[in-house]
Amino acid sequence: MTDEFETGLPSVRQMQALIKDNTEVEVKLVTSDLVVGKLRWQDTNCLCVIDHYDQPTIVWKQAIVFVKPKA
Repeated sequence: MTDEFETGLPSVRQMQALIKDNTEVEVKLVTSDLVVGKLRWQDTNCLCVIDHYDQPTIVWKQAIVFVKPKA
């Protein structure tokens, strides 16, 4: 079984748009933690959020409840 990155999926395209536009997001985790920052990259398993201190946080996609642009 290959773990290919399906760039045609709407969710993947939406995340790529958030990365390209350098949009600040809120990432809610199953632990109820909230990670706030800008998306730097995503792959098949994880995404990277850069916080206000330029510190990266790698988040496993299976730990995410939602990702939304910060209001």
